[in-house]
Amino acid sequence: MANEGKCPVMHGAHREKAGGSTANRHWWPQQINLKILHQNPPASDPLGEAFDYATEVAKLDVAALKRDLEQLMTTSEDWWPADYG
Repeated sequence: MANEGKCPVMHGAHREKAGGSTANRHWWPQQINLKILHQNPPASDPLGEAFDYATEVAKLDVAALKRDLEQLMTTSEDWWPADYG
């Protein structure tokens, strides 16, 4: 009966904390297993180990890419309305 008048949300005898604390600094990244994000074996890389991303990006015509993206976003199709334009 001693706890009857207390709110269990922020105070009171029935308060419990996940992992000792519910603050964000105690959740990220200590509480989440991030090892699953590092599962990139070389066999799963379709481009191979010799592929150089920096070289390929340097070859990219950025101005043409921007024009293509602008045209894509401003041209409506019957099956997909344009977002901008």
